[in-house]
Amino acid sequence: TKLDKFSSDFLPANERLSLVEKSVKRVMDIVLAILGLLISLPIFVIVAVIIRMDSPGPILIRQKRVGKNGKSFQLLKFRSMYADAEKNIHTVLGDNPLKNSTLKVQDDPRVTPAGRVLRRWSIDEFPQFWNVLLGDMSMVGPRPEERWIVELYDQTQIQRLAVKPGLTGPMQISGRGALDMDARLALELNYIDNFSIWNDLKILVKTIPVLISGKGAY
Repeated sequence: TKLDKFSSDFLPANERLSLVEKSVKRVMDIVLAILGLLISLPIFVIVAVIIRMDSPGPILIRQKRVGKNGKSFQLLKFRSMYADAEKNIHTVLGDNPLKNSTLKVQDDPRVTPAGRVLRRWSIDEFPQFWNVLLGDMSMVGPRPEERWIVELYDQTQIQRLAVKPGLTGPMQISGRGALDMDARLALELNYIDNFSIWNDLKILVKTIPVLISGKGAY
């Protein structure tokens, strides 16, 4: 498959982080992930109760996602969909979602009532502080996709895999689910080509009002 043949030839020429940049980014990830987990702990308890009361199924789900250089990892999320949602994914997104205007569907019938609230403020993503702490993800980067979607990437789209996926990123502060694939990719490749710790900090700060507004969250 395309991921099995992943090559540095796919990567943007400018994605060459220095050892110092990589070290600073990783330290920042660890510190913020620990703070995020500690601050979110009371929210986790409340969310667990709400999910349990809302619909049958697990509170936390694990999804196989594709990270840096095509490496798969188990992404953690609070369940925001009905338990059989994966069976209906092609009905909602189609066989090739990259041909659609967006990978997100407004009023997705698979989302539970509680899930709509969790997604509105991205609370369903909070468990990914643990993924950041483990090193599978970073606080900032392109959002990780499922393997079947990544297998559909062309040689330009696959450049998203040059860096660790992020809990937030350029897409999240520029329209989120309302962006089409071309607009999203342009933002993410620009982020990769022009990486700096300063840009990461700016994205983190800009994420806060976006979360509060809930704009583009499906």
